[in-house]
Parts: sequence; structure tokens; C-alpha cells
Amino acid sequence: MEIITYVRDGAITHQDSVGNEGRTEAGDVQVMSAGSGIRHAEYNLENETTRIFQIWIQPETRGGTPSWGAKPFPKTDRSGRFVTLASGYAEDEGALPIRAKARVMGATVKAGERISLTVDPARHVYLVPAKGVVEVDGVRIEARDGAAITDQATIEVVGIEDAEVVLVDAI
Repeated sequence: MEIITYVRDGAITHQDSVGNEGRTEAGDVQVMSAGSGIRHAEYNLENETTRIFQIWIQPETRGGTPSWGAKPFPKTDRSGRFVTLASGYAEDEGALPIRAKARVMGATVKAGERISLTVDPARHVYLVPAKGVVEVDGVRIEARDGAAITDQATIEVVGIEDAEVVLVDAI
């Protein structure tokens, strides 16, 4: 599996059987490719509650060398626009690599702000506000509720409250 972890609040600490260790803070992302096999643990070593979204995507091929990586994604960089956080496409420079034809994107949307994203209507998109409330193509979506979107060429997100959204674009 390709396991993408988006830390919503707090931080997690990762440790695995191939020697990777790291700490990922709120708003940042870590990716683990299980490959041919890996043992791992994730801990909340913080003095506060940690909340995460963990997204599992089936890779294109089985096996391969396990890997792990993490990266900070400043919220200011994704203010009013979608930024690719993890991707299986080489053209998505700066994104954490995954072994699947998929993208995980994030955006922050201020109340009253409107952002849009062009997508391939043949793909499946899943959008979740990590925080706040948005309207997606006229439908109100509360924090931690998800919207499965298909057969759309453009997705329009309007901030009802200041919000932070995570979007998965997959086949």
C-alpha cells in the first residue's frame, strides 16, 4: 500500500524496520510505501491530542523497496489554491512520491473565498475539510465529512468558514 498521512493537529513520530525515523507536524504530510514489506510504528509523543487523516492507496505494482518520507507544506503556500502534497506523477515536482497514479492535494480557503480545480471527469475525487466548512459545487460539507465526486471537469470550493481541505484524485 501507499500510505499518506496528513497531520491535522499535533504531531506524530514515525519509526520503521528499515531505519527511518521522523516527526511530522500539523499541516505536514508523510508517505510510506510498504513495498515488499515493512514494520512500522507511529506514536503521539506530544502533550496534546494528535489528529490525522491516513489515506491508503493501492500501488500500481506489488513489491518494491519500502520507503518513507515526510515534508512540511506551509499553509501560506496553499492559501487560496490547491497544492499537490503526494503524487505518482513525475511532473508534480515538490510533492512526496507515491507508486500509484493518484494525487493528494491540500488547500486553505478563507470564508467567502472561491477556488476551483480542473480534473479529468473519468477520475474519482474525494474531498474532505480537515477544518472549517466549505461548499462544493453547491453542497455544504462540514469538517471531517467527505464528498465523493465523479463525472466533473471542474470542482468549485467556496469557503463558508475558514477551512483547510484535503483532496484525493485517483482512478
